[in-house]
Amino acid sequence: MNTNEVMTRLESLGTAQTRKTYGRHGIIGPMYGVKYGDLYKLVKEVKGDHDLGLDLWQTGNMDARVLATLIVDPSRMTMKTLSTWLKDVDHHGLSSILSNVAQRSPKADKLMHKWMASRKELVATTGWLMLCGIARENSGLLTDVEYAEFLTTIEKDIHQAQNRVKHAMNLALISVGAYIDEKGAVTIAKRIGPVDVDHGDTSCKTQLAAPYIQKAAAHHRAKLAKKAAKRTTKKRSSKKG
Repeated sequence: MNTNEVMTRLESLGTAQTRKTYGRHGIIGPMYGVKYGDLYKLVKEVKGDHDLGLDLWQTGNMDARVLATLIVDPSRMTMKTLSTWLKDVDHHGLSSILSNVAQRSPKADKLMHKWMASRKELVATTGWLMLCGIARENSGLLTDVEYAEFLTTIEKDIHQAQNRVKHAMNLALISVGAYIDEKGAVTIAKRIGPVDVDHGDTSCKTQLAAPYIQKAAAHHRAKLAKKAAKRTTKKRSSKKG
């Protein structure tokens, strides 16, 4: 599929109700209003077409840009391209999905630190959301010392941070606690307490971090234990064979 064909498909999938929902989440630019479920189905048809993803981003259409982040190859995304894309980000939803690409890029560590330090709300938000994904999917990219430093920064700055940055920091705290340092993150989360974030005209809420960390960490441990048990069973079966 080429860009025009994809845009035609996106337009056919859009609905007024979804556009209204996205509007409540602060999305005001060009969009068709395509549900994420439909976007994921479309990904199966165009997955792996990196150049198509780059072209879709250039359309300026929100649905096309979300799709672009789902089909580009993160390993081919340069700092220059990601920085250019970030300049186009005008709402927190797109910030979140762009962070998923950036965290898998070759310069993820450098980009994350740079963006976290920005005074621009959506830039800093994207940086902190990258930490969430790195802790979950590529924890070895950072050292234990670095994770501890991030927890210290979150405790020190979260209540004074910009609105969406506070939410991203809270999510980062949860991710580091769930996948890296449960004890340290829970201790800090309890000292931080509730984090006040304005989510606008939506039902979204900012999770109280401490209990959420404990629940997520327990789930992660159970998942690892299940995988370990499967590996053990497979090894035993191989030896018997």
